[in-house]
Amino acid sequence: MRKYPNPMNPCVVGVDVLDRSLDNQGRLHSHRLLSTEWGLPSIVKAILGTSRTLTYVEEHSVVDPVEKKMELCSTNITLTNLVSVDERLVYTPHPENPEKTVLTQEAIITVKGISLSSYLESLMANTISSNARKLFQFLSITELSPCLWLSKGRDALEWVISKLNTELEELKSTREGMKPAMAAASTEK
Repeated sequence: MRKYPNPMNPCVVGVDVLDRSLDNQGRLHSHRLLSTEWGLPSIVKAILGTSRTLTYVEEHSVVDPVEKKMELCSTNITLTNLVSVDERLVYTPHPENPEKTVLTQEAIITVKGISLSSYLESLMANTISSNARKLFQFLSITELSPCLWLSKGRDALEWVISKLNTELEELKSTREGMKPAMAAASTEK
């Protein structure tokens, strides 16, 4: 939930939570809008016939704390007349080793109405698979299918973990600093 924005993936320039709720089974449902700025090479802009680089991705996720499962589905909502990307990621505990995570990823990439579409689809799929393997090694994930949008995923996750640890230490420090003041206030009464 806190992966974006991060300094390792500056193309995600904004994240807006459109809706977040708990269902009656305790699952957290989130609907987010990711604003992305892609520095596309001139050749790709020429092939796509656009100079637009700001795009939006709609993301739906469900976190189930009982099953320890997270499912995330995303799709682009801009440039859909040129490129359609639908992705699904499912994180579940490894059935034999709870210290490991099984990540199942699927992506459907369709380049429409332009020449070289199969070339661009293949290029995107190869980039996605390469980035998935990097994340695969970092998380000790035991199963992996083709994936999408995991560029620099390992560095980003390490950054998020480091940031959360720093925030936790700051909270502990603040709490420890408040104890003498609270003790003094209670003895003054």
